[in-house]
Amino acid sequence: MELDAAQLSSLSTTLDQLVTQVTSLAERYQTSPREDVAADLFEVERSLQAAHRRMQKLVAKVS
Repeated sequence: MELDAAQLSSLSTTLDQLVTQVTSLAERYQTSPREDVAADLFEVERSLQAAHRRMQKLVAKVS
């Protein structure tokens, strides 16, 4: 199961990177005329953060 733990850890890292990228993009849109896009991106960010937390718990279980 070591391989599974490594894969899950890698996926967790990828989710963390996605959160960072989406947050950055949302912040740029926040002060633009397209604040609606920012709101949607912040919603995606929250979902990704929840997925990241859940993935971290799985990594801890498998490790």
